[in-house]
Amino acid sequence: MKISARNVLKGKVVSVEKGATTAHVKIEIAPGQVVTSAITNDSVEALQLAVGSDAYAVVKASDVMVAVD
Repeated sequence: MKISARNVLKGKVVSVEKGATTAHVKIEIAPGQVVTSAITNDSVEALQLAVGSDAYAVVKASDVMVAVD
């Protein structure tokens, strides 16, 4: 796999929750560290995502916001 994004986090799928059109996929990238992605149900099927599958969270963003209380 070759991609331009530099933030590639390997992990395991710990949850796939399908909605009407969109699924929320949770990938554990380290013990207790989970990244959640919203993707289409069609993408879940095309990638054959299931709990226990190896997967990558690929982060490509032009802005990163920071907030404090």
